Amino acid sequence: MDESLAHSAADRLPFPPPRAGPPDVLIIAGEHSGDEQAARMVSALLSRHPSMSVAAIGGPTVQTVGAQLLFDLTASSVVGLVEVIAHFDFFKRIFAETMQWIREYRPKVVCFVDYPGFNLRMAAALRKAGLSVKGGGRARAVYYISPQIWAWKPRRRFAMAKNLDALATIFPFELDWYKDTSLPVRFVGHPFVSEGYISPVAYSPNGPVLLLPGSRVAAVKRIAPIILNGYEAFLKLRPQTEAVMIHPSSQIKKLLEGELARRPTTLREMVRLQRKDDATAAAAVLTSSGTISLVCALSAIPGAIAYRANPMTYLLGRMLMQVPYIGIANLLLPEPMYPEFIQRAAVPAALSAELMDCLTSRSRVERTRRLSEDLRNTLTRPPDGDAGDWLADQVLAGR
Repeated sequence: MDESLAHSAADRLPFPPPRAGPPDVLIIAGEHSGDEQAARMVSALLSRHPSMSVAAIGGPTVQTVGAQLLFDLTASSVVGLVEVIAHFDFFKRIFAETMQWIREYRPKVVCFVDYPGFNLRMAAALRKAGLSVKGGGRARAVYYISPQIWAWKPRRRFAMAKNLDALATIFPFELDWYKDTSLPVRFVGHPFVSEGYISPVAYSPNGPVLLLPGSRVAAVKRIAPIILNGYEAFLKLRPQTEAVMIHPSSQIKKLLEGELARRPTTLREMVRLQRKDDATAAAAVLTSSGTISLVCALSAIPGAIAYRANPMTYLLGRMLMQVPYIGIANLLLPEPMYPEFIQRAAVPAALSAELMDCLTSRSRVERTRRLSEDLRNTLTRPPDGDAGDWLADQVLAGR
């Protein structure tokens, strides 16, 4: 997020009032992936309980399924401690405005979706202000998509139990991480294996190469160049191999167009930019470690993860993280699906070699397919319902 974006976003304050009386649910989702996950949950909720009302501080996707969008927080998302500090005043203003809106319009449920740096502080502030149930108020403070306490800051679970009324997780192993707390936790299945979900990607041995640098501006600025460098090196070996870069927003598209404009004409002619909503069948993928890497894993597309963070953010992460991988599929499976090339390891020759192996090794394709099936079975929703059912239960419990 640059300064001009922060200023234009802040100019849209204060948030508008709800359409008709206090809403049943206020969604708070601060990233593109969280906005999409929230949209699937809200869509399921409203399909079963059409009389319920939902407002959102999120993004355009949750708006399309029926939520009243108060503010597009996804347009202002950043990643990493250094980046957050640089925009502290902006987020402080958004935080204060959100608190004021909740105080004035009293939603029955405040549902935080991922985005823990902002959302966990908000949950604590609601309790201290006496607005949430844990603080003696009326709003149920609930959380969808657990922070990755299994990766770092595991003691956050005790503060979460103090500030939250319920938690829904999308990975089954996360239940065990909260057993020593009083927080009610429910596994609701992963939305990418839910009924009706249509993946934007699929595997095809005759498809192009997917190049997926992510959905957040700061991360894309760092990751797009290294992914393109790997693809450019691969083109020297297989000059006719086309590629597709998927973008979630016009902002990211413009950024990718700028990056491609600095590249040789021969490379630019081989890369197609495509909206995230348009389906793509691909033979291999170079991807960032975000949500899209899990989509590719569930679609059985062979590939590798490339990632580069702000150097200070990376050093802090190395000291604090407690897991061997950054790709979620690698963490969930008994063996890693995607090799990971992080920071200085993400060199063109290594990424090029991965693409070549994905496109020429039958055993690599078969192994990816097998692990993809294991992953899908792991993430299938339980019999007691999905995220929409869980959210409906929270609203009904608050009446």
